[in-house]
Amino acid sequence: MKWNGRQWKMLALCLLAMALLIAGCSGGGKSSGNTGGSSSGGGNSGTSGNNAGSGDSGGKPETVTVKFTNFSASGENEKYLQQMKEEFEKQHPNIKVDIETLAYDDYFTQMQTRVASGTAPDAYELNYENFVSYAKKGVLLDLTPMFDNFDTSVLNENALQAFSTDGRQYGLPASFSNVVLFYNKDLFDQADVDYPTSSWTWADADAAAEKIRALGDNIYGIYQPIQFWEFYKKVQQNGGSLMNADMTQFTVDTPQNVETLQHMVDRVLKTNVMPTEAQMAGMGDWDLFKSGRLGMLVTGIWAFPDFTQNITFNWDIEVEPGNTAKATHFFSNGLVINKDSKAAQAAFEWLKFMSASREAAQIRVDAGWELPAVNYQDVLDKYLQVTPPNNKKAVFDSLNHLVTPPVVEQNAEMTDIIGLHLQAARDGVKSPADALRDAQKELEQRIKLQ
Repeated sequence: MKWNGRQWKMLALCLLAMALLIAGCSGGGKSSGNTGGSSSGGGNSGTSGNNAGSGDSGGKPETVTVKFTNFSASGENEKYLQQMKEEFEKQHPNIKVDIETLAYDDYFTQMQTRVASGTAPDAYELNYENFVSYAKKGVLLDLTPMFDNFDTSVLNENALQAFSTDGRQYGLPASFSNVVLFYNKDLFDQADVDYPTSSWTWADADAAAEKIRALGDNIYGIYQPIQFWEFYKKVQQNGGSLMNADMTQFTVDTPQNVETLQHMVDRVLKTNVMPTEAQMAGMGDWDLFKSGRLGMLVTGIWAFPDFTQNITFNWDIEVEPGNTAKATHFFSNGLVINKDSKAAQAAFEWLKFMSASREAAQIRVDAGWELPAVNYQDVLDKYLQVTPPNNKKAVFDSLNHLVTPPVVEQNAEMTDIIGLHLQAARDGVKSPADALRDAQKELEQRIKLQ
């Protein structure tokens, strides 16, 4: 059959269409794989958690490793963080978490160095005080665009807001905690002293401490560190503060604050219900309490796992005594992402799990490792049931009296200045009045306030 020009033209068009169709089918897999790999590998695309760590759609998913550094798991809590990691990786098989745990004393020095040198991990932990300065320096990733598919209602609102600034969310709360009065029930019984109650004042605590001190030369009544983190709270128990309300002026050397420091120093140098540094002989306050030679210890609820495992005598807790008012610490540790991370989306999935998942919250509660910053009532009820201590209600009662520390951009320098002068008073080098007057003067000279 002889074809005319029109038929040849139709055949050519059909062949061209078939060629284009075949080319499109053969190139589809490669195109899809490149898109998926770029989305998960780049980290900042804002894709959903299900896409984190995905690779070629037709091949084996790509595994993303998130480097995470923290301090709060150091000591007895590392195994509980490992449990969280194992549960997370079970739910997210394409994401692996490489955990590094550093001691608290070295942590922030190391993190400052790493951030400055561009070697910070993908994600890391910051306490509330340091979070403020890191956020202002612009080294943290803004998490706000990642919140589209994240139900934040499961989180404690105050803890969540603590890690936002200028209307942007730069961190998620990992946990929050407070400080209570731990006491050795056996020593109280030996001294024939009634156990502490939530209505106790400084005077009640001092009277009990003196009776316990009388039990022996190596037995002490109370230990409450004379340092910035205790002093900022204790002055508020006496109607004082370290700064004015709008944070524009230091108020360190007021009469109320001098009275507060005098009370703390008298415990060491006058009644000696609290040991001097020489009497401690290098022993830590926790170790002194665990040895059975200390009646009362003011410290954080993060001590629960250690004390539960390593104390053989009977002990319990109570709300910390106040003077003219009650005031207790609010500590919150946050989880942040390095703004230059190449695995930001995968890191966000890990942070969400640690912060807001029921599984992570349950691990914390079972371990007694601080309080999860969640609103799962059944999980919080379980927290009360885990003993010792028996009076865990005191943890929640203390939340009614929370006070936060003053935070300035030169926060580390501010706390160091106050701490050095408090130490001079503790050791008898200066009077409390002189120490606070000198601290006030140095703060005004060196710390810039907005």
